[in-house]
Amino acid sequence: MDRIRAILLPGAVLPAQPAYEALIDALGPEVEALAKDLELYADDEPPPGWSLDTEIDGVLREADALGWETFHLVGYSGGGAAALAFAAKHPERLLSLALLEPAWAGSWDWSPAHAELWKKYEELEGLPPDEFMLEFMRLGVRPDVVLPPPPPGPPPPWMAKRPAGIRAFLRNFKSYDLDRARLAAFPQPVFFALGGLSNPDDYGEIAGRLARVFFPDFHLEVFSKRHHFDPPHRIEPERLAELLRKHWERAEGRSEASTGS
Repeated sequence: MDRIRAILLPGAVLPAQPAYEALIDALGPEVEALAKDLELYADDEPPPGWSLDTEIDGVLREADALGWETFHLVGYSGGGAAALAFAAKHPERLLSLALLEPAWAGSWDWSPAHAELWKKYEELEGLPPDEFMLEFMRLGVRPDVVLPPPPPGPPPPWMAKRPAGIRAFLRNFKSYDLDRARLAAFPQPVFFALGGLSNPDDYGEIAGRLARVFFPDFHLEVFSKRHHFDPPHRIEPERLAELLRKHWERAEGRSEASTGS
């Protein structure tokens, strides 16, 4: 039996391999999972003209190089926004979509609280890098959540790229046209993992909007003790792996039925 094929896109902070190492281990040998770094960080500065379409092109190149005509796509945070954009533009390449708190999900049907939150994100633009990262993280969680201090010692070299990368995401979200109608026509199952301690005006609002877009084939799983910066793919990889395997097996079973194989 062929192995399940999946591409995993990380968020705007942690590189793909450390972000997904525990999840890939938990998925086991029956899953061929590729943790793909963002095109955003290929060089020291974001590529000129970078957008979510740049990430789409990167996923296509990777899949084509592997000979994967179809595959499952998983995206967390900024990578989740890129995964949504991919699903809108290339639904024929995907067997399913899994979203782990995407950082953004289009500019339509925002609640007043979500719109107010994005004003606060915009206010981060002029902050120095250390303060920017701290305030950015605070906006992503419930007000009573205590964020852990930075690990001791100097930050890893890749960390220097992250404030500019996050700013690139925030700027592109203002102008990118994520087509709601194309998402609504996406034919495959969609899975969404939501942290119970994440900011409900951010990721909870996104989950609610996407549930309406992808209805009826949308499954929401809440990880009550998790938030955006201690996500289930790193802290509860076994539980997430089990859910993803079921999601993928159901998607592949339906795909085989539709093709008569």
